Amino acid sequence: MRHINTTVLTTSFLAILLLLGSLIGWSYGSHYVIHPQFDAARSFHEGLAAVEIGGKWGYINSYNRYTINPKFDRAEKFSEGLAAVWSGNVFGGKWGYINENGSYVIHPQFDGAKPFSDNVAAVEIGGKWGYINRYGTYVINPQFDRAGSFTDDMAPVWTGNLFGGKWGYISK
Repeated sequence: MRHINTTVLTTSFLAILLLLGSLIGWSYGSHYVIHPQFDAARSFHEGLAAVEIGGKWGYINSYNRYTINPKFDRAEKFSEGLAAVWSGNVFGGKWGYINENGSYVIHPQFDGAKPFSDNVAAVEIGGKWGYINRYGTYVINPQFDRAGSFTDDMAPVWTGNLFGGKWGYISK
């Protein structure tokens, strides 16, 4: 009589079971913490996640409770206690920044906005990018065609046109 290696048999059986389970929707070691219910969702940052429902964005906590009701047309992650939100329609709108209570700290006035990093945020107005502080005051006037976030006191910026340009770095 042949001897069958039970380790190989067990491993093969488990692999087939996991493969079949994944095909019919079983998951191994994970479960829903918040069941599917949103039209779109962003990752959690600083304890809140931006979620879209019915065409409007708001923020939930990890207990699936709205901390900021859906009322924005677009919303980004929280960073350094503030989040960029957009209000408008297909014909135009503006970006501003809210706090964790959903109150505007910097009223909508920008054509583009990025998360805060190193206490400043890149914002666009009139096709040029600059940087503001937490009070909405420019610390670097809009002058760049593209701008990245500050990290370690430096940020990548691009100056150019449709035919070319170059990236460089600026400091505060």
